Amino acid sequence: MTTTRQDEIRDKALKDLQQYEVLMINGHFDFGNGFHGRAYLNPHQLFRYPSTIWRFAQDLLDVIPPSIVDAAEVVAGPVTGGALLAHTMAGLLDSRRDLRRPPTIFAPFNVDAGGLKLSDFYRKQIAGKRVLLVDDIRNTGQTFARCAALVRAAAGTVLATCEIYDRLEATVDLGVPNIALAGYRAPENYAAESCPLCQAGEAITSF
Repeated sequence: MTTTRQDEIRDKALKDLQQYEVLMINGHFDFGNGFHGRAYLNPHQLFRYPSTIWRFAQDLLDVIPPSIVDAAEVVAGPVTGGALLAHTMAGLLDSRRDLRRPPTIFAPFNVDAGGLKLSDFYRKQIAGKRVLLVDDIRNTGQTFARCAALVRAAAGTVLATCEIYDRLEATVDLGVPNIALAGYRAPENYAAESCPLCQAGEAITSF
């Protein structure tokens, strides 16, 4: 079986995510939502050093099909994790392109009591544009689905979704490609009241 450069990038990214303790596995994590589990993506480790997110953003761009990279006019992400990555990727796209080309637009999805939203300013920026949706992690895909609905409501076109880490548990199909830098199927999560890790006396992992 032939190994491609994209495969090599993904393999290295998965190792790097663990080395930098962004992807933490074989622990006992309390997710704060009533569930415990063995694997956790720590976004604080990912974003605290701009150089780290810059490196992962470069690698993510390298595994996205060139046709999508070339077509993207806007890179958008939710402030819950993807906005910093989207902002970095928008800048990196311009560093790879002809200077005569219009600069890539960055658009954040904000959060309020009603959930994700897109301001009027960014709705106007997105209208008629081809949008690459970015997040740090994909769980069920619901966040991407909400972002895609906002883009389409603003008369934008969703090109694809992409993330640094895919838990491989998505339940939503947006009808566009999804590209992950690294994929890792996390072990089963447990309801806190019946968590076997707690029953075995295993301490909650702290960091």
